[in-house]
This record gives sequence, structure tokens and C-alpha cells, in this order.
Amino acid sequence: MGAAQPRPLWEFAHERGMSRRRFLWLLSAGGASAVLAACTGTRVPADISASTAPAAPKGSAAPWFKDPAPFIVRDTSGLEARLENMDGLITPERFFFVRNNSVSLDVDADDWSLAITGDAVPSEIALSYDDVLAMESRTLEAYLECAGNHRAMFDLVNGEAAEGTQWGTGAVGNATWTGVPLADVLGAAGISDDAVSVMLVGMDIDSPEAGFRRVIPLAKAMDPDTLLVHGMNGATLPRDHGYPLRALVPGWVGSTSIKWLRRIVVSADQQWARNNTSSYVLIGDAYPPEGRAEGKVATTQTIKSALALPWPAELDAGEHHLGGYAHSPAGRIAAVEWSDDSGNSWREARLVGPQARLGWTRFEFTWEAPAGSHTVMTRATDSAGNTQPDQVPFNRKGYLFNQPVPHPINIV
Repeated sequence: MGAAQPRPLWEFAHERGMSRRRFLWLLSAGGASAVLAACTGTRVPADISASTAPAAPKGSAAPWFKDPAPFIVRDTSGLEARLENMDGLITPERFFFVRNNSVSLDVDADDWSLAITGDAVPSEIALSYDDVLAMESRTLEAYLECAGNHRAMFDLVNGEAAEGTQWGTGAVGNATWTGVPLADVLGAAGISDDAVSVMLVGMDIDSPEAGFRRVIPLAKAMDPDTLLVHGMNGATLPRDHGYPLRALVPGWVGSTSIKWLRRIVVSADQQWARNNTSSYVLIGDAYPPEGRAEGKVATTQTIKSALALPWPAELDAGEHHLGGYAHSPAGRIAAVEWSDDSGNSWREARLVGPQARLGWTRFEFTWEAPAGSHTVMTRATDSAGNTQPDQVPFNRKGYLFNQPVPHPINIV
């Protein structure tokens, strides 16, 4: 009897619930590796043949500009970083996660302008790209994290699946950002003393509204760390990350840091949109509705830590020097602990290198790994005394999970 023939890639993807439209889009964006990463997040199974996959439709546009190969592809709008690709504190752009609401936009800065308008602005003004670049800029290091980072853990750890993209631990990155304080732009617009809320509006599609939008209170808008960013890691802001201009709201959920920013609306009243009424809202028994929202609006991030290892990981028996990253919106990380016995006992990890006020830190520890199946957990504490909790109340859309994650590791 001859050897078994490899299964077609399309058959493999379809068995895992992938639609043909998504399959073809991923195939055109990143080839077979992007399809397989979306299915499994791991290497190509031995019995899959990529060569038998149907060709992508001609003229189809990739949803991102960067190479998706280093990432776990999460639908057509998400590239999840593999933390094991990182070995320093600053995340290179090629490894920095992407979360879009449509596709990455190719915006011509010469045809772009930023409008500042609203009932708390005397008269609408418009700034060109050159106008923004001419303003005094500052550079800061800060982590940026999707509100749904760790969402899959609601199901994997607590057995209750949440809606939305099932992000693992890689919807986060740490970069240096260069831009103009939003406060300076609002000051140039002459906002009135009765201003209350600021709506940031992007250019990407957010049906049924025109442009993805988030609302922040005036106090957060006037924080000197809230920037309108035109540079990342010492270079011009990449297209996947919002060129020509994006917002950066450190410590808040990533959806607040609007990409491809085109309009700022300042109002004397609290403003509401889909993304602070039904989306980016914690909806569940533990979250009473506030204002027009269906629950508690997701704003400030939570303290987290994660191992920089594949999920699941496979290692040889013996001594290993493991590491990962921890971050908090409330202050620098003061300590990281680790456990290999389901949290019955904890040992302290080493914090490695300097930590910026708004950035993340790297931790390391040595583990003598015996053969068998194990889980290793980490738990961070920040300088304000916040520690990752033993339990997080469920919310329907899976935001802000930050329990210690039991990372599966097979030792052979």
C-alpha cells in the first residue's frame, strides 16, 4: 500500500471552521504560513500540503503591509505577536502586534489633514501633516495593549468562552513613540472652559458609524503623556500602526489609541458612540451599566504578566532560563513571581534591565524541568501594590483578563 497522500490546505482550514473568503484573503496576505497560523498558531502539520491550495483571487488586497509570517494571524484584522521572538525591552516594528477594524490604510500625508471641531471649539481648525511636524514633540516609551489581550484565557482557564477574537498573550508591545501632546493641539484650537469630553475619530471603517472612534474625558486628553504620534522606534510611524498620525493614550486599552486619526471632536457634554456603549464595554453581572453603556466602559488597562514561550511549549528536560514580560498602567513592576505547582507556592523571578515609567519590564528565572507535562504560572505586582488577581469576573466580550496564566509546557 502506498503512502497516504497529504490533505489539501483548504480542507484542513475548513475543518477548523474557516470560511473560504477568509481562507483566500489570508492566503493572499501571507501564503500558507498565514493560513496555518490562523488555524493553529503552530508549525505546519506533517500531513498538510500547501501546494494543493487554490490560488488567491487576483487583485485581492492584503489586510496588512508587514510580513505576517512572524505572527499568529487572528482573522484578517489581527496579527498577534509571538513573545518568544522578543529579547529586549523595545518591540521591533516587525514583531509589533496589529489590531485593525478593517484593513491597514495607505494614507497620503499630502492629502491628509486633522480637523478639530465640536461645540467646545470656537471654530473648526484643520492641521496639515507639516503643521503637526512643526509643533514641539516629545518621545516616550510606553506599552500598548489590546483590551482583548488574554481573551482566550476566559475559556482556556475558566471554561467560559467570551465573544471576539481569541487573542492569546501577544496582543501587546512596547515601543518608543514620538508625537505632539494632545493638550497642545487642543490649546491651539482654543477649546472652551466648559469642555468635558474629547472624541478621537479614525479613518478606518466602523459601521454603522463613519470612522472608528473612542471618547476620553478632558482630563485624560490634557495629560502630557497623551500624544498624537507621528514616529515609532525612531522612525516614521508605519502604515500598519496609523501613519500619518495616531493617538497614544498610555495605560488605557489599545482601542483608545486611534490609528489614522482624522478628526477630534471636543464637546461640553459627555459624548457616546458604539465603542463606549456596546463595544469596549464590560458586560456581565459584575459590571453595572454606566451612562448609556450596557456595562462598565473599558478604559484603564490591568496588570499582567506572560511567559515568552510558544503556546504550548515543548522543551528538553534539564535546566532552562525562562523569561517573559510584565506591565501595569498604575506604575512600574515591583516584583514577578513564578510557580510550577498550580500556584501552591511561588518563587521570585529576576527583573532584567531598566523599566520606563510607562513601559513594560522583562523578568527571568531558572527552572530545573523534569520530564512530563507541566504548567508554569507568573504573577506580577506593581509599585502601587496591585497584584494579578486569583479570579476575574466574566464579561461577555472578554476584556481585561489578567489572572495568572497557567502556561502548558511539555518536557521531553
